[in-house]
Amino acid sequence: MEQHRTEINTLGEFGLIEHLTKDFGLRQPSSLRGIGDDAAVIDNGDHLTVVSTDLLVEGIHFDLMYFPLKHLGYKAIVVNLSDIYAMNAHPKQVTVSIAISSRFSVEALEELYDGIKLACDQYGVDLVGGDTTSSLKGLIISVTAIGQGEKGKLAYRSGAKPGDLLCVTGDLGGAYLGLQILEREKQVYLSTPGIQPDLEEQKYLVERILKPEARKDMIELFEKNRLVPTAMIDVSDGVSSDLMHICKASGVGAIIEEAGVPIHEEAKMMALKFQMDPLTAALNGGEDYELLFTIDPKDIEKVRLLPDLYIMGEITEASEGVKMHSTGGKIHDLVAQGWKHF
Repeated sequence: MEQHRTEINTLGEFGLIEHLTKDFGLRQPSSLRGIGDDAAVIDNGDHLTVVSTDLLVEGIHFDLMYFPLKHLGYKAIVVNLSDIYAMNAHPKQVTVSIAISSRFSVEALEELYDGIKLACDQYGVDLVGGDTTSSLKGLIISVTAIGQGEKGKLAYRSGAKPGDLLCVTGDLGGAYLGLQILEREKQVYLSTPGIQPDLEEQKYLVERILKPEARKDMIELFEKNRLVPTAMIDVSDGVSSDLMHICKASGVGAIIEEAGVPIHEEAKMMALKFQMDPLTAALNGGEDYELLFTIDPKDIEKVRLLPDLYIMGEITEASEGVKMHSTGGKIHDLVAQGWKHF
C-alpha cells in the first residue's frame, strides 16, 4: 500500500509544531508553560526560569553576501533575548551552537563570536555553553536564551481580554525595507560584479535588519512604572501574524487603528520608492523586534507617560475577528501576510 505523503508547507511552521507536539503533555509540576509561547516557563521556587531557542540557517534566515559575520553574531543573540523580554522577564545566560562548513576559517568564526560577545556585553548576559560541529553546506547557528521572571509578572500570549488596549513599542516596517535595499543591491552586484552598493544613506533602515536591538529598555520601564502587560509577543514575523498569535492564544479578536500604526519617516519614503504601501510594509514586514502587547484599560495613564510607545488598537470579542480600521473610515479584515518559515 502506498504511504500518504504530506508536504511540510501545507501545515506551515506553527501548524507543523502543533502537529508534531500534540501528544506531548507537561508531566513535571515545575513545567508551567511549554510549547506555544515566546519562551517556556519553569518554576524554580522563588523565581521562574524562562527558556527560548532559535535556529538561524544560512540561505533561509541570512545571506552572507550582505550580512557581516560580526553583525550576524550580534543579531543571533539579540533575537533570542527579545523572546525573553517578550515574556516580561530578564535574560541571564545564553548557549550558542554552530554547524560550519569547511569554507569558514578560524578568523571568520572569530568575527562571528566578536558579535556574540558584543551582544552579551550590551545586554549583560553570560555565554555558558554550546556545541560545535561540521556542516556539509553553509552555516547554522542555534542559540538558547535563559532568563528569570517574577511570579505574577510574566506576560503570556494568552492573557489578552476584550477591552484591553493594544500597544506597540518603537516603529514598524524598517527592517523589512532595509532588507529590500540589501536584496536590490545584491541583484545589482550579481549582474554587474565590482559595482559599489548604493544604500542611499539609509543607515537607519539597513541597521534595523543587520543590527536589531531587543527592547530591554521597555521591560525596565514597565518595571519602574509597575506596568504588567496582560499579553505580549515580540514582532518577529510581522505585526499581522504576531497579533494573530495573541488572538488565537487568548481566544479574542482585535481592531487596529491605521492612524495608530507607528511608521518611521524614512520607512514611509522608502516604501513609496519601492512602490509599496507603507502600512502593508509596517504590518507584514517582520524582524522589527519591537514589543506588541496588551494592557488593562485602567493602566492607560501609565502608558501615556512612557516614551516610544503607541496605542494601536483594542482587543475585542473573538466573534468580531481581527480587523483594521482605516483612516478613511472603512473596516477591513486583517490578513496575516508575515514571514512564513516553510
